Amino acid sequence: MKRIVEIVPARPGWYARWQVAPEGTRCYPVSLWALLEEADGTGREVVGVDCVGQWPGADDNEVGGEFVRYLFQTPDSGAPDDAEPPNPDELRESGPRLQPVTAA
Repeated sequence: MKRIVEIVPARPGWYARWQVAPEGTRCYPVSLWALLEEADGTGREVVGVDCVGQWPGADDNEVGGEFVRYLFQTPDSGAPDDAEPPNPDELRESGPRLQPVTAA
C-alpha cells in the first residue's frame, strides 16, 4: 500500500496524455502532483492527477484509456491538439476532496 507524502498544485501548462483508441489520444490538464511512497518509506514516485480525477495506476480511470505520458506546453502556446476540456457531467465523484475543518 502506498501513502501520500505531499500534494502540490500543478502549474498551468501540464497535461496527462491518455491513449483512448489505437490511433487516438486525449489530454487533460494536470490539477495536482502527489508524491507517493511505499508504506516502509521506500520507492517514492510522483504522479499527476488530471482534472477528471485520473492518474497512472488508478483502478477507476477511463475505460480503455492507457496512460502515455505527461507533457508541458507553455500557457501562451495554447493547449495540445488532443486536449479536451473537462465536461462537468463527466467529472468523477470519487477521489480526494477538500473537507472543512472545524475548530476544536
